Amino acid sequence: MDLSIIILNYHNKNLAKELLKNLAELNLPLDYEIIVVDNASYDGVEEAVKKFDKVKFIQSKKNGGFAYGNNLGIKEAQGKYIMIMNPDLAILSEAIEQMYKYMELNPDIGLAGPRLVNADKSIQYSCTEFPDWKLPLYRRTALSNSKAGKKWLHKYLMKDLDHFQNIFVPALFGACLIFRKSVLAEVGYLDERYFMYMEDLDWSRRFWEKGYKVAYIGTAEIIHLHRRQSASESLPKTIFSKSARNHIFSFIKYLKKFKGQKLPEIV
Repeated sequence: MDLSIIILNYHNKNLAKELLKNLAELNLPLDYEIIVVDNASYDGVEEAVKKFDKVKFIQSKKNGGFAYGNNLGIKEAQGKYIMIMNPDLAILSEAIEQMYKYMELNPDIGLAGPRLVNADKSIQYSCTEFPDWKLPLYRRTALSNSKAGKKWLHKYLMKDLDHFQNIFVPALFGACLIFRKSVLAEVGYLDERYFMYMEDLDWSRRFWEKGYKVAYIGTAEIIHLHRRQSASESLPKTIFSKSARNHIFSFIKYLKKFKGQKLPEIV
């Protein structure tokens, strides 16, 4: 089998259903399967899945987070390549075929992601440098609007990059990723110690450490309808936001895990 597509659902039944319709209409010229994992939301997505061909369903008995849910699908996947997708994606191009062909032509690539764009086709900055300890301050608080914050974010989000080219990058966001099933024995699965956030950064880093390149495929465009939480709030308000707390706690885990380790070289 060429490709396994994993869609992780958590109270997003309608988005998951629309993505499944989208994928069916693409008529992909690949031998593929789709695996929908419900992270214990029990929102009726199973009934929606039954209406589609080539779709398997996995019901998780607990919401163990992004890494946990995707790992359930990854362990069942049969494809040479595996692609994880958030439900809030729209594919109006040949992006999946382009990503598949890119991996086929570049055997040194272990992990790759497309150019994610907003509904108005503006760039979502989904490839990043490896961050330092300032990440939660400049991503989650009003400090992002400071001169120092803007400078830090500009570099971290690689805004000087030509986002229409294919290039090796330190890390990718996890909204849409493709990787080789064959490398999992070396790299390992997504780290389930992170409930939400940082698991994609952690994984990107481990791919590099094991000698596999991480690539941004700027020629493959996918619409991502996600809206980030505003970073204009005060630090106290940010701390009381569940999403922000998850981000901060995950970043602390990330720092502890890689403490004292040298960053991998990006070549």
